[in-house]
Amino acid sequence: MKLPCQLGNNRPVSTATASHSAPVHPVINRPNTSTVGFIVWLGSELMFFAALFAMYFTIRSVAPEMWQEETPKLAVPFALANTTVLVISSITCQFGVHKAEHFKPARTGGIFEIGKWGMIEWYLLSFVLGAIFIGGQVFEYATLVSEGVALNSNAYGSVFYLTTGFHGLHVIGGLIAFLMVVGRAYGAKKFGHREATFAVCVSYYWHFVDVVWVALFAVIYLLH
Repeated sequence: MKLPCQLGNNRPVSTATASHSAPVHPVINRPNTSTVGFIVWLGSELMFFAALFAMYFTIRSVAPEMWQEETPKLAVPFALANTTVLVISSITCQFGVHKAEHFKPARTGGIFEIGKWGMIEWYLLSFVLGAIFIGGQVFEYATLVSEGVALNSNAYGSVFYLTTGFHGLHVIGGLIAFLMVVGRAYGAKKFGHREATFAVCVSYYWHFVDVVWVALFAVIYLLH
């Protein structure tokens, strides 16, 4: 608003009143503390598996002839099929994450209308695929034991079962986490931000487990 005022020469001069507007503060989008903490924990898990890889390569370098003798006993085609199942479970898990981020916990159509599935259906499918992977690993263990490759048979057996076994335990932990996500979605009165964050963290863990297994598969089954 401009106000005229008179000076000595009687010429009007316009002065402007300063408008007092509230200062604009930048919006700071802080990362979710739960997600950050979970990622830090995954970093510690990465260090754990790095130690297992170091153990594997160290013992292999000491007794290479043992690897030449025992590695041919591995069923590479079967392990490749089992690996494919686990990788597919990671894809289905990501579909579930997409539904969780859009707050769609349950399907909106028939059970065979895959396009209308919610997070629950995709996570249950990921659970089934992960369980198939574990079943395949148990079958492989039984076959190797029958061929003389046991945990206490030699250094190769010890390293093989330690690396793949610890990974299998992590997969079982992921299966339990899937059930927890589904149970929480069913139990919540309203599927909100907390439930979605929990689902996303579980997906991070599952993808981590899948990536670790792909590395293990390449080192144990393909590297001769």
